[in-house]
Amino acid sequence: MPTRILPAGADPDAVRSLTTLLSQLPDAEPVPPVTDSTRLIDTLARLAAESVDELPEVVVVHERIGPVPALELIREIALRFPAVGVILVTTDAGPALFAAAMDAGARGLVGLPLAYEDLAHRVQAVAQWSSGVRRHLGHGGADVLSGPGGTVITVSGAKGGTGATTAALQLALAAQASGRATVLADLDLQTGDVASFLDIQFRRSVADLAAIADISPRVLADAVYRHDTGLALLLAPGEGERGEEVTDRAVRQIIHALRARYEVVVLDCGAQLTGATAAAVEGADTALLVTTPDVVSVRAAKRTVRMWDRLQIRKAEETTVVVNRHTRITEIQPALIQRITGTALARTTVPAAFKELQGVVDAGRVHELDARSTVRQALWALAGELGLARAADGPAHRGGRQRGGDRGAVGFRRRKE
Repeated sequence: MPTRILPAGADPDAVRSLTTLLSQLPDAEPVPPVTDSTRLIDTLARLAAESVDELPEVVVVHERIGPVPALELIREIALRFPAVGVILVTTDAGPALFAAAMDAGARGLVGLPLAYEDLAHRVQAVAQWSSGVRRHLGHGGADVLSGPGGTVITVSGAKGGTGATTAALQLALAAQASGRATVLADLDLQTGDVASFLDIQFRRSVADLAAIADISPRVLADAVYRHDTGLALLLAPGEGERGEEVTDRAVRQIIHALRARYEVVVLDCGAQLTGATAAAVEGADTALLVTTPDVVSVRAAKRTVRMWDRLQIRKAEETTVVVNRHTRITEIQPALIQRITGTALARTTVPAAFKELQGVVDAGRVHELDARSTVRQALWALAGELGLARAADGPAHRGGRQRGGDRGAVGFRRRKE
């Protein structure tokens, strides 16, 4: 049976040379190469959603791939697709990089310039390892390939004041109330309001995890605040300047640790794009963008979506817009917002009913929002729509209904649930 090999790298000449050499290996079947980390993860996720058997046995990653650094990319592949063997191609084949690559989850390292015998030997060894893992997984492997642990949802605001934090809180509360172990992490690192919305005092924050290379369950537990509702909270630092300590690399490590511990991971990313929030949005299974139905917010949503696309953080069609403060009399309706932004559209809209929220927000008791509140009902229905919780009872608030099916429905998750 031929060994499927997926080359990945940003340098066209290097990838072309690598593909040519791979095609000369016995029983090798190189598949079309990918040019960046986002396309690589998307490709593997799409194949994994079909079957374990559809995945390539070997992925060969060139050191010059981007935007995610090669070692971080290897770590993500090893965590999310454990039956895929990864080989790193690099000019530095020294013991330090070899050890770092092995720690990240690589199954081999090949030095540049490429040598046929070295590459053939390494590919054969990794392919045998991959085949053994798949035999061990058997038909139950698809569940493992979903990735370790939970589903990651990011909630971003098109601009400040659109209600992203309220949405993130209620989504997390809905998931927790459904019996799923849930954590809410505040990645609005300088102006995060989760602690204020819940009126809690805390000592540890996400910044305390930033410098830790290996986040153990005990270290993570020390940083997490356990709320009375049972919801776990990883809060933004009380001193805004400490937000600079939380790099994109740190966020990826933190998210991996949270995935392994919780069934649902909700990330409040605020309205500002930083390296940390970019890493979160890029790696999320579902990315929500909250907007209100007014010209300024919709323009901001369109601007955000285009920026994410330009920076290869996330494609427009993989972003889901949530319309907050919706009324039937506004001129800007959800279907129009979808056409303007080019995104997916959540079927559930959140009504304009700030008076329902004002009391609990002022008291710092957002978790005590009345179950009869139309805002709470809508956000808990949205949690059901996203698969985070059972759909809330009562009338749903719908918007942006599409002809010929649910084209605007949420369905652009990066991995199969």
